[in-house]
Amino acid sequence: MAIGKTEKQEVIKKFGKDAKDTGSASVQIGIFSTRINEITEHLQMHKKDKHSRLGLIKLVSKRKKLLSYLKRTNEEQYGNITKDLKIRV
Repeated sequence: MAIGKTEKQEVIKKFGKDAKDTGSASVQIGIFSTRINEITEHLQMHKKDKHSRLGLIKLVSKRKKLLSYLKRTNEEQYGNITKDLKIRV
C-alpha cells in the first residue's frame, strides 16, 4: 500500500518547486492524497481490515493539518491544490 518511487516522483514534479523538493507542504499533501486514495481502494475490497482503516484516519488527519497550515500561509496555493486533488474543503 506504499506508493512507488515513480508515483512519488510524479507528485514531486507536479507540486514541488524542483525535483528535490520533498518537504514543502504542497508536495506532502500530494503524497498523502495518493496514499489515501490507494488505502481507500484497498478498504473497499477488504472491509474488515481495521489496521489499514486506522492508518487511513491518521493520514487524513495529517493531511488536514497540512492543509490548514497551507491555507494560513499561502491561500492561492491552497486553492490550487484542493482543486487539483479534488479535496473537499
